[in-house]
Amino acid sequence: MAKRRRKKKGGLFGTVLVLVIAAGAFLWQQEDYRQMALSWLDDTFHETTKDSSQSLSDGNAVQNVEGEAKIWYLDVGQADSMLLQLPNGNEWEYVLIDAGTGQTEEALVSWLQEQGVTDITAVIATHPHEDHIGGMDAVLEAIPVESLYMPEVKESLTPTTRCYEQMLDAAEAQQVQAVKGQSGVTVYEEDGVKLELVGPEPQKEYDDLNEYSLVAKLTVGGKSFLFTGDSSEQAEADMIEAGEDLKADVLKIGHHGSSTATTKAFLQAVNPQVAVISCGKDNSYGHPHEETMQRLQEKAMTIYRTDEDGTILATCDGTSIEWQTGLPSIG
Repeated sequence: MAKRRRKKKGGLFGTVLVLVIAAGAFLWQQEDYRQMALSWLDDTFHETTKDSSQSLSDGNAVQNVEGEAKIWYLDVGQADSMLLQLPNGNEWEYVLIDAGTGQTEEALVSWLQEQGVTDITAVIATHPHEDHIGGMDAVLEAIPVESLYMPEVKESLTPTTRCYEQMLDAAEAQQVQAVKGQSGVTVYEEDGVKLELVGPEPQKEYDDLNEYSLVAKLTVGGKSFLFTGDSSEQAEADMIEAGEDLKADVLKIGHHGSSTATTKAFLQAVNPQVAVISCGKDNSYGHPHEETMQRLQEKAMTIYRTDEDGTILATCDGTSIEWQTGLPSIG
């Protein structure tokens, strides 16, 4: 008679217990790492915010611009990245708004270097979503950056994503100055060229990270450009209510053309002649949404899309804007 094999008690339980302990240790390490990164950010924010909320220039007089500004709307797929190439005498000042995803980070760094970008005055991380900051750590590690602007979000929305932690880690390692972005902060101003933040509004709290997006306005002589990140309906309404100067010749459409952004009221406040949409070809979100396209078409404005037009370049001398499309995609 064959002996019945005796089952080992606790075999499955023991395995599960080991896995639980291992997972707990991993999560503890991750949380510890996250708290270290956030502690650095909190300290740096407190050190730099006071010096970064400069007063804006008086008056609305149009200033002459020496040279031309170039605004690159990069085709980085279903993501965002813009390079502002700003004249400063015989030199260029560079500002990068968002950095696409981790999938295109190597291509983005290579493209920046090919353009002759050897240092960057400021990078603006509009909000901590991977399609906006996924490539930011690679940029910070590869090219010297003076300042990193990003929003301060309420504690319950503080990101726990690896790409966010990597961005903070890279910024700390490279000794990049972290600046809390909000309306009223001037990022750059020189010889008729000014880049300022017009959103989000201070003290406002939201339940969606998109609403915390930094909204930047670039003025070049008598022309202006507005960059909205993924700012949506509520943040748009708050900027209008606060009386922000949103009027711009060119509007980079919020949230890749989602129907939750670019309301009729916001379009009326901005009153743009040109709209630029950054989205991926045949993306799974259906961006840009039909409702958004309808609102834009009702305004009879020129519309450029990275999924159809590739990388888009606007060249502005302060009195006119010239457009070039069909430039190579990044990645």
